[in-house]
Amino acid sequence: MSATPSVPAAPSASAGPAGSRPEAPPTQAELLDFVRRTAADAELIDSLPLDPEGRTWIRLDGPGGSEAWLIGWPPGTGTGWHDHADSVGAFLTARGELRENALAARLPTDGWKTLELTEDVDRERRLPAGEGRAFGRHHVHEVLNESTDAHAVSVHAYHPPLPRIRRYSRSGHVLRLEQVESPEDWQ
Repeated sequence: MSATPSVPAAPSASAGPAGSRPEAPPTQAELLDFVRRTAADAELIDSLPLDPEGRTWIRLDGPGGSEAWLIGWPPGTGTGWHDHADSVGAFLTARGELRENALAARLPTDGWKTLELTEDVDRERRLPAGEGRAFGRHHVHEVLNESTDAHAVSVHAYHPPLPRIRRYSRSGHVLRLEQVESPEDWQ
């Protein structure tokens, strides 16, 4: 993977005058609105360098102190199963098409290494350009570019900024915690 420097995106709302209450954290709907508006910025989307073999990204300034990313996906790449710990988030495909496989079950957050999933927890979404979704805390999913010949580009936002990412392996209905990453592992 290669990375490029942080770039400001759409302006964030001001916290207000000195002594006022801090601004409320962005909601899932506000994060989805941000990724939708950012994905419509053709100049920003075009600024992302695309690598034929690995994902590329640019860190963006998200709303209300959120963490945001513009990500390029070469054909055949994906994230593997993971969650975003205590952060809520949203992402939207700006170009190409992505697929999200997700679990429609609330998993225990800590204290386990292996879980057996029931048969009815799998969900799949196809997200062509202009389509996205918001999600809550501890949302377990994987995101894939299944194209054999076209890059995809997406915009992601998380609040609070990602404290950790838990990575999982999956074999049939068994989900196993494999690794816990902290921000210094991906920034």
